[in-house]
Amino acid sequence: MIALAEYNRDPYDVDARKLTFEEVFNYFIKEEFPDKDIMEKEQIRRNGYSAAFGHAESLHNIKFVDIRKNHMQDVIDNCEKGHSTKRKIKTLFNLLYIFAINNDWIDKNYSTSVAVPDNTTRTTRKPFTGEEINKLWESVYSIEFADTALIMAYTGLRPGELLAMKNEDIFLEDRYMIGGLKTDAGKDRIIPIHKKIKPLIEKRMSDYKFLVLSPKNKKMSYSTFLKHRWNPLMDKLGMDHTPHNARHTFATLMDYAGANDVAIKKIMGHATSDITIDVYTHKTIEDLIKEVDLLN
Repeated sequence: MIALAEYNRDPYDVDARKLTFEEVFNYFIKEEFPDKDIMEKEQIRRNGYSAAFGHAESLHNIKFVDIRKNHMQDVIDNCEKGHSTKRKIKTLFNLLYIFAINNDWIDKNYSTSVAVPDNTTRTTRKPFTGEEINKLWESVYSIEFADTALIMAYTGLRPGELLAMKNEDIFLEDRYMIGGLKTDAGKDRIIPIHKKIKPLIEKRMSDYKFLVLSPKNKKMSYSTFLKHRWNPLMDKLGMDHTPHNARHTFATLMDYAGANDVAIKKIMGHATSDITIDVYTHKTIEDLIKEVDLLN
């Protein structure tokens, strides 16, 4: 009974004084993700922790009880990646310290005083120019995946939302789709289909589950889309854009066309700050199609 009580108090039969940073990380991952078969969203989170762990290589073999703020700060300061990566590294530090404290391996969290430099990188929202859009249309049937850039540019879909779009949620004859990710306002929203991209979507639709398919006819991952589809497309066209630039293009084009601001927000999945608009404006599918058809 005494042994059982001790086990329940500390399920890890370890000598905390000897645990390295790497060993604490492995225990954390094992507890955080106990199942081998995890959902895609959980796999992305796990991959994020693993990537942050990789950037802290200098700490891997140091005993966790000996790590101090300056050790972790050196990892952040010497990291050559951007602000987002540094923030994720600090998040991992904090999670590991909380995990270790909860298991009575340490009694103080040194990660709270680790500083992440301010983000000095300006967000590059660079929409496609009119000339570039024309070039995409000229290439749509000759260069693979040029159609995906146009679909995003005429719908406002995020890249991840395009890749998650299911054929069963596309109502081609009624010219709208149901999709969206990320925020409450963005989920399960009505996305009108512009008449010019209707043939592009129709050509992609098949008996398989998703509109955009991997080489194995399954959902394509964002990393595959970016590395093997988008980047080669940009190289062939001589353009320099991220997939998110296509979404920014939609917002810009809709604004230039004089589209209703509330309609733009609803199509793109942005929450409206005016509660009166949120409660009393009920845009029908026909209204949203009418707004998106303002685009040339």
